Amino acid sequence: MDLRQELLKEHSKAQAQRIANYISDDSHLFGELMDLFLNEPYRINQRAAWIVSHCADTYPHLIQPHLKPIIENLQGPIHVAVKRNTVRVLQDIEIPDDLKGILAEKCFEFLTSNQEPVAVKVFSMTILANMAKKLPDLKKELSIIIEDQMPFASAGFISRGTKVLKQIKTWR
Repeated sequence: MDLRQELLKEHSKAQAQRIANYISDDSHLFGELMDLFLNEPYRINQRAAWIVSHCADTYPHLIQPHLKPIIENLQGPIHVAVKRNTVRVLQDIEIPDDLKGILAEKCFEFLTSNQEPVAVKVFSMTILANMAKKLPDLKKELSIIIEDQMPFASAGFISRGTKVLKQIKTWR
């Protein structure tokens, strides 16, 4: 299967699932997908993002060798679908210590931005909460930001924010 051609054929849940099933647990095929995700123009990397997310849900070990370029990719101008799927995947992954600083900075930026969609904010919130378990200095900053935004936030933000604040209080 030519992954690039398959991505261009159709943008649907069924097609994304078909490609994800084809890739399965194959690290070489996943590497090809990651190349498309990180290095192709908007339409292809947007579609690849959905499949990366599917694959990482089922085979989270596939994403580990690609964490550094994925996190570095968040630094540039990227389509919101790529950003959303990236932080969605990262919320369930153990982040290596050497990448925590750059990712925490980016997640705080997303969380405090008025331009980011709710999904990007709540996934970023979860990433930061996961990091705060081992980096207690993040707890206070994260709590303040969540509490400041709650009165003006969407239902999704309030729901996730309430859960995260409860978690943080139990870590004391």
